[in-house]
Order: sequence, then structure tokens, then C-alpha cells
Amino acid sequence: MAPRPIWQGHLKLSLVTCPVALYPAIDPSGDVHFHLINPKTNNRIKMIATDPDTGPVARSELVKGYEIDKGRYVLLSEEDIRSVRLESTKAIDIERFAPEADIDRLYWDTPYFVTPEGKLAQEAYGVIREAMKRSGQIALGRVVLAARERLLALEPRDEGIVAYTLRAQDEVRDPDALFADIGDSEPDPDMVAIAQKIIEQKKGPFDPSKFVDRYEEALKALIAEKREGEEPTPVDEPEDTASASDLMAALRASLQGKGRGKPGAARRTPVKPRKAAKRRA
Repeated sequence: MAPRPIWQGHLKLSLVTCPVALYPAIDPSGDVHFHLINPKTNNRIKMIATDPDTGPVARSELVKGYEIDKGRYVLLSEEDIRSVRLESTKAIDIERFAPEADIDRLYWDTPYFVTPEGKLAQEAYGVIREAMKRSGQIALGRVVLAARERLLALEPRDEGIVAYTLRAQDEVRDPDALFADIGDSEPDPDMVAIAQKIIEQKKGPFDPSKFVDRYEEALKALIAEKREGEEPTPVDEPEDTASASDLMAALRASLQGKGRGKPGAARRTPVKPRKAAKRRA
């Protein structure tokens, strides 16, 4: 089934404009999701909105509130929120261009595919995409997603455009606040040399198919084991190599290829799930 756009509007470069849609570039449908279950009844728990004074409240009666003091709120209805109109709710207006190297990777967030809406939009879309490609610059604009204005970085990719939401400055923590306590003494040059050799051994092209979510795979295997009525196999904790002698030994062992495992492989062997029994009519 084709994905649905999460946003539809216009892409604008000065007076050039075309209708576009944003589609998520990430598909989380294969992730493991859990529900809260009452083990006594095997029923899924329902979350009920409850007022501490009056009891359960229908969600349709609720409004949003912003706390201004302890226990004091400014109340906003959906009509109040819809009354806030920004140009970026319906248009991505490209405000400026910048080299990719100027955007710290801490700011890059979620990717989206930007596609033209209809055949008439393809010409203007192609002009904007090709101009971006030839300039070698990243386009910066704004868009409102989930009731929040986000800065967008747009770049051409093949025949299309990919957009990334960028985190705001107040969202990104100052690394110096955490790195300041790290000692500045020079590490042992022999250890560094061995580590460099290990890096040389492990160099290679990036292949995303080689990197699977091992925790996700282990969860799926655990679920299969539990479904078959088997007890899960515990996983050993990694060994600590904090001391200098242990660290040197670990580096040398790594250089010799000891303790290698298959990259991306889960440590739990999946069990083939049992087919569900057919229901009787």
C-alpha cells in the first residue's frame, strides 16, 4: 500500500512555486511494539482520562493547557490553536542556501521525500531541483509539522528532493558541558598505533544491509521462544577492560582477530514461529 503524505502544500523559491507533498523516508512498521496487558486476564489495558476530583472524563471534552504557575493553566481549544496561521503551514519557502559542511550533524533530524503533486508541478519542481544540484548548496526553509514549525534542509537526490528537519538551537546541548571533564592527557602511543591498525582492518564501504538492529532481532527471537513455550537464554554481560593492562591485552587480541563475530548478527537464534491453528467454523 502506498504511503500517505504527512504534509501537502507548496515549495517556493522566490516567485517560482509548485505543489508538493512530504512523505516519511523511514518505515517503522517492522519494529517491535508492545501493549500493556493484565496478566491475570490477558486483556489489553485501556488508558482512561481521569480527573482527580470528578473521575473519568471523555477525551472529546478535554482542551490543551499551558502551565503558567503551579496548578494554573492558560486553556486553549482546537479553534484557538487553528487561529494561529503561519505561512509555513501551507508552504515551504526557501529562505537561503548554505554549504552542507556549515550544518553541524547534531542538528540533522528526520528525513522526508519531497515529491511534486501532479504533472503540472513537475516542471517547476525540476527547475528548483536542478538549480539546487548545480549550486551544490543545501536549501533552508520552514514547515509546520505536528503543530510545530520546523527548519528544513532540502537537497537534491537523483530525480527528487530529500528534506531533513533540523533541530532548533535550544534543543542541541553544548558538548563542552559534558566533554569538559574528560582528561586531556595524551593516550599511550603504542595503544593508539594498535587501535589504528584495527581501524585499517575494519575499513570498508558503508553497506546498510550489513547493519541490522540486533536488539530488535533478539526481541523477535525472544517472542518466538516464549510463543513456543521455551525459557529465554540469558546473554552474558560484556567484560570491562578499564585497566591499562587489560586494555592493551584487548587491543592486541582484537588486532589478531580474536573474539570477532558476524557483523550485525543477533546473539539469540530465532525460533521459527508456530503456525496459528485454524479457527473452527
